[in-house]
Amino acid sequence: MIEKLIAKSRVTEVNDAATRISGAFVGSGITDTYLTTTFATFDAANLELSKAIRRSKAESELEEKDEVRDTRVRSLYYLLNGFNHHPTAEIRQAASILLNIFDNYGLKMTGESYAAESSMIGSMLLEFQKPEYSEAIEALSGCGDLMEGLAIAQSEFEQARIAYETEKAKEGMLQNATEIKKTVVNLLNEKIVIYLRAMEQV
Repeated sequence: MIEKLIAKSRVTEVNDAATRISGAFVGSGITDTYLTTTFATFDAANLELSKAIRRSKAESELEEKDEVRDTRVRSLYYLLNGFNHHPTAEIRQAASILLNIFDNYGLKMTGESYAAESSMIGSMLLEFQKPEYSEAIEALSGCGDLMEGLAIAQSEFEQARIAYETEKAKEGMLQNATEIKKTVVNLLNEKIVIYLRAMEQV
């Protein structure tokens, strides 16, 4: 007997299984009118599932990039704060100068919206690039590297954000992958498998 697809399967597993099942139907050469019509609906739903999976992946990558830049922001703060308690006066002074700039934005920026955080990080990095702060940055070991790392993390986040927004704009306000998966599984189990079981008996 033809088995139904397990409804609790992951969205990627359903997408893969549906793609292979559809391919098998096309390769079979079956000209059944009911199956041809049903598979057309099935393929359309599976295509939407593929798109939703791509959107989910883009969103996941965006979240990962955001966490990386948040970590860079915290690392810079902890470095400056540590040097602010250094026993050497020159080091403390350099750290104090840079920490004052950082404090204008604060660690709270990591809890802001994506757009707000991007704006704050961009502004802060531009300030640090001013010539009058170059000596202070050079005086603190690792400070320049952390700032460069933050700039890279910010750039990579923006690239991921563009990719996510592009995917989102292409598809508009659509169902999420889990909702579409239910449609695909239902079409397969209740329309295609049931019909094939009946034909098998015939």
